[in-house]
Amino acid sequence: MQIPGHPRVEIVVPVKNEENDLGPNIRRLREFLDTAFPFPAEVCIADNGSTDATYDIGMLLASELPGVRIVRLEQSGRGRALKQVWSASNAEVLAYMDVDLSTNLNALLPLVAPLLAGHSDVAIGTRLAKSSRVVRRPKREFISRSYNLLLRATLSAHFSDAQCGFKAIRADVAHELLPLVQDTSWFFDTELLVLAEKAGLRIHEVPVDWVDDLDSRVAIAKTVGEDLRGIARLMRSRVDLEPVRQKYGRPRILDPRTAMAARVLRFCAVGVLSTAAYALLYLVLRQGMPAQVANLLSLLITAVGNTTLNRRITFGVRGVEGRWRHQLRGLVAFGIGWSLTAASLWLLHTAITAPHQAVEITVLTIANLAATVVRFSLFQTWVFDDDAPTLPAFEPPAVLDHTRSN
Repeated sequence: MQIPGHPRVEIVVPVKNEENDLGPNIRRLREFLDTAFPFPAEVCIADNGSTDATYDIGMLLASELPGVRIVRLEQSGRGRALKQVWSASNAEVLAYMDVDLSTNLNALLPLVAPLLAGHSDVAIGTRLAKSSRVVRRPKREFISRSYNLLLRATLSAHFSDAQCGFKAIRADVAHELLPLVQDTSWFFDTELLVLAEKAGLRIHEVPVDWVDDLDSRVAIAKTVGEDLRGIARLMRSRVDLEPVRQKYGRPRILDPRTAMAARVLRFCAVGVLSTAAYALLYLVLRQGMPAQVANLLSLLITAVGNTTLNRRITFGVRGVEGRWRHQLRGLVAFGIGWSLTAASLWLLHTAITAPHQAVEITVLTIANLAATVVRFSLFQTWVFDDDAPTLPAFEPPAVLDHTRSN
């Protein structure tokens, strides 16, 4: 549909040496947008480093077809092309698709509609959903599924298909997220999705009908190597996503019937880890210092780590704001825990002049577990109460009044 004014959707088609497919497929895409797509949309051909007639053909298409333009980049890289065009676009939703049009165009409206409505932030086509209909070679199928499993194992990704060349993003979200994406080639998609997911953005998935392009130019071995290096980089990197999360992130909706139990379980897991670390530290420090000093230092060191882990994992507090206040309050809770363990140690040495080290560890471990219960109460009601996400309250369903008033 051609409507004067700014397009609501811009579809970028990155190309490099695609002189054979470019003409017929851009005409087919433009015809679909004019006859079967309900929103004003523009097509941008992003030529990144072509050495054949691709750019000349693109110029002819742009001059002949309304709603088609072309951008020329001397350097190659699909990610570089998308980043440049998306960053300069004035459309509400930014999409891209491969020039071979392997994905059935009927999936375009389901892809962009949730973004235009504000329901979702990023949308991807997926070939790995049960309802997707896909025709492709077994080798490509195996590589794709293996890659997405690897993303789940290494980066805790939850989206199903990182590599399908059929994606869209809201422009306001893109302008915040794109400067954080480093890759300029094939790993660009994966990095964008991983960062979006970590920032708490909603990723909408559309099952697609997809037919493999037998003339694909992707160098599989080179791409796999680049992807593995990209995964390793993301595993090491510490990108500050807090501004994006604060502006666009969507907090999880917790089930009030299980939210508290889940929080307690996470706290217990952190507590078990802290208790084990405390016992190990105490054993090491006890070799060269008195029991009370070893106990104090062990508790102090583990208290800082315990507060840090509980802040992030148990109570879901992110960012640096309030971090020192939380640590200070955590140390107060630590002081209460230390008083419990110190008192238990004093009572033990009062009752037994020279207790065996195993007895000391047992008494201190029991006292530390009791202190953990007290610490949870303090964390819940005081330490993080201003910044932690509020647990949902359970509201029973309303009772319908079936009586009819006269």
